[in-house]
Formats: sequence, structure tokens, C-alpha cells
Amino acid sequence: MPFSLSRRKPEPAEPISLEGKKVELREKRIEDALNDYTWRVDDELAKLDATRPLNMAYNDFLRYSQEEIDYPSARSKRFGIDDLTGKHIGNCMYYDIDTRRRETELGIMIGDRAYWSKGYGTDAVDTLLKYIFTQTNLERVYLHTLDWNHRAQRSFGKSGFRQVKRVRKRGLDFIQMEILRDEWEKMQGLGEG
Repeated sequence: MPFSLSRRKPEPAEPISLEGKKVELREKRIEDALNDYTWRVDDELAKLDATRPLNMAYNDFLRYSQEEIDYPSARSKRFGIDDLTGKHIGNCMYYDIDTRRRETELGIMIGDRAYWSKGYGTDAVDTLLKYIFTQTNLERVYLHTLDWNHRAQRSFGKSGFRQVKRVRKRGLDFIQMEILRDEWEKMQGLGEG
């Protein structure tokens, strides 16, 4: 049989659903697209995400979203964030997975402003870290947050991230933060001690 260059939809795996104290992280689904689009075209949210507002028609974004669901990348894992009533309030992911160095970058956005500064983002990060450090062999999770985004830095600090260094990317100043598996295990009372 000749080698095909066309992408084939992978066999569906058991869907992942992770429950925290305030949130549930679950597989992305096409029903998220309208919220995702609304958040991605928002000026303030784009600024917090160190990007420009999305400049794409909704139907194109919908097609793109469906492709991301149908053909997930092996180098990233994306989740929708729901409150415990099932309302979609944001998204998180880990990406740039480096299996050789055993590290990944974490990203999160609480798009629904009604859930800001109420612990939902911290709980989502805590829930995602638990998954990463108990279900994968990754040893380091890092992130970049804008140097002026002190609210995010405090939230990440509550989850155990510590500041590592300042980084300049695309003309913007970021704080790189990280947490190592052994640090996370100690926070959970799982480490040696």
C-alpha cells in the first residue's frame, strides 16, 4: 500500500476530564468556538495574551477550530475550562512538549471576566499541573507572563511557580516562571521529607 501524504483523523482516545475544586478541564469541542472567537477578538484579552486581536471571519475560525479538534498536535494538549455547572469560562493548554528534555510550556486564559480574581484560574492551573505531574513523565512546566501582569504572577505563585528570569520576546518583556516535579510533589506532601 503506498504511503499517503493526507492527514488522517486519529482514532478517538478516551476523553480526558479533570475536576478541580472550582473547575473542570475537559477536551476542547466545537461548541467552544463562539466563546473562543469572542475572546480572541477582544482587545483587552489579546493584550493580556501578548498578541493582537484575531483578524479572521468567524466561519474561517470555526473551520480552523474543527481542524484542531480533528487533528490534534502531538506537541500540545488543549482543554476547555468549565465552572462546575458546565459553563465554558476559558481555556488552558500545555504545549511545546519536549520529551527529550521532559518539559512543556503552560498557557491559560480565563475569557469570561465574571470569573476573574475569584480563584478559577489558579484552580485550573492546579488541576492541570496535577494531571501533568501524575499522568506524564514531564519534569518541568514553565510559562511566560507579561512583566506588568502582576495578577497572573500572583496566581501562578499560588500554584507553586517561581520566577526564573526576565525574557524579551517580540519587543515585550516577560517573566519566565517554572515549577519542577519534585517541587510540586513537596507541595502535595508527596515528596521525601
